[in-house]
Amino acid sequence: MLARLAAHGERWPLARPFRIARGMRTAAECIVVEIEADGVTGRGEGLPYARYGETVDDALARIRSVAEAVEREPDRQALRGLMPAGAARNALDAALWDLEAKRRGVGVQALVGAAAAPGPLPTALTVSLDEPSLMREAAGRLSDAPLLKIKVDEKNPEAAVRAVREAAPDSRLIVDPNESWTADILARLMPAMAELKVDLIEQPVPAGEDEALERLKPLVPLCADESAHVSADVETVARRYQAVNIKLDKTGGLTEALEMKTAARSCGLMVMVGCMISTSLSMGPAIHLAQDADFVDLDGPWWLAFDRLDGVSFESGRIHPAARGWGSAL
Repeated sequence: MLARLAAHGERWPLARPFRIARGMRTAAECIVVEIEADGVTGRGEGLPYARYGETVDDALARIRSVAEAVEREPDRQALRGLMPAGAARNALDAALWDLEAKRRGVGVQALVGAAAAPGPLPTALTVSLDEPSLMREAAGRLSDAPLLKIKVDEKNPEAAVRAVREAAPDSRLIVDPNESWTADILARLMPAMAELKVDLIEQPVPAGEDEALERLKPLVPLCADESAHVSADVETVARRYQAVNIKLDKTGGLTEALEMKTAARSCGLMVMVGCMISTSLSMGPAIHLAQDADFVDLDGPWWLAFDRLDGVSFESGRIHPAARGWGSAL
């Protein structure tokens, strides 16, 4: 089967600034891949991330470098031998899943062995880093959400978490310092995080500097994000963390992500399925991956000023899959 491949970049403005310890974003810049064969087209999206040295231009160049090989052999397993994990491979992998589903006339759930189409899921809604009083206000508007993620840095994070807890007393909480703490800061804050009934602390210390976590007995489970990209990372992660955040733009697509989830479960890790700030096109494969996850963090499109037509929807902290679109049968 011969296919035709096209790729381009897109920019999606955010409805409001998104702040984390590393800085602020006002737009999501993604790449979109389309692969056509036998009269049908598969689509996929990836979000190049500066933290991992990725840009839209570089991602598109990577895709162009393998385009001829993918057109000649549009196969997901072969793709993993052509390019490394990352946003470019994720966009290609997603397009190949979508193409296969449409060519076979089945939903992706049939390809992954699921018994039914994916259903709605409770997802974390993110409280962006700000002054504690403003974070309290933001959390108050989300107090009916079952799960909130709190972005913090090293500057008085306890005050931020307390402010959110006051505004949302019944929500489960994930605290995400985005690598901005040290092991000493983590140890000092752990009793307060336990007191505030935090369910998970995500990537508190920098990737590459987390060996000290092997000697820590956490009062709150720790989740690897930047420290974990692919299946090969899971064994080390399991010595330092109690959970792992699987993101398709890190794994290079759903194909590797499914294997990473299996590896994580076999090591006794809890699984979070996360995302970059992205459109509903990225949510399609992530929602399939997230159906049995312990934590779901798929609020990417919720941050956009506008989304793709017929995309996912959000209601009281739950993400509802799109009725049609990525991964659906024609």
